[in-house]
Amino acid sequence: MPTGVAIRDVRQQLFDAADRILLRDGPSALTSRALTTEAGCAKGVLHRHFTDFDDFLAQYVLDRVDRMAPQATALREAAGTGAVADNLADALKAVFESVAVAIVALVTFRDELRARLRQTWPAGVPVLTEAATMIGTYLRAEQEIGRITADADPDTLAAMLIGSAHLLYADRTGTPPDTAAVRKVVDGVLTAAAAHRHGGRR
Repeated sequence: MPTGVAIRDVRQQLFDAADRILLRDGPSALTSRALTTEAGCAKGVLHRHFTDFDDFLAQYVLDRVDRMAPQATALREAAGTGAVADNLADALKAVFESVAVAIVALVTFRDELRARLRQTWPAGVPVLTEAATMIGTYLRAEQEIGRITADADPDTLAAMLIGSAHLLYADRTGTPPDTAAVRKVVDGVLTAAAAHRHGGRR
């Protein structure tokens, strides 16, 4: 229906404007006034499509989580091709060079937004937990074909990779880390896991 298309277009216009503000100016700059100004629409438009600003933010975060689905599919399908560490480094760069880091900060510092998200997302920060699920699924697929050892715990490795990458990217205002830096993090996590399985480093 035409009205459905119009509503979807307005929502997407506002979501894309939120991306630009977060990437350019950070979470503290994302206000309802800044959003509608960036989107080039009247403030009333926001309130016609969302109950309030926190409702907008919650739906925006969940929409960005949903947008990770194609990336998750591509990573899962990469199992058995290339080097595992390279695949993981590419996936981490794709996650953390998107708006994900700013969304984490946004969720962390807005109590009402966290409360709204808890209604549909019971634990964790949605972007990071979805990324961890994506990587855990990929590692499990590699494990099934023998490229990750049978005694490895894919979910634990995924959480370690997401946490380590987040620390690498957090609070950066300049150039993001290069591929070599991300690959070093991946190698460190995978090597530590291997060392643990074999009784520690020698």
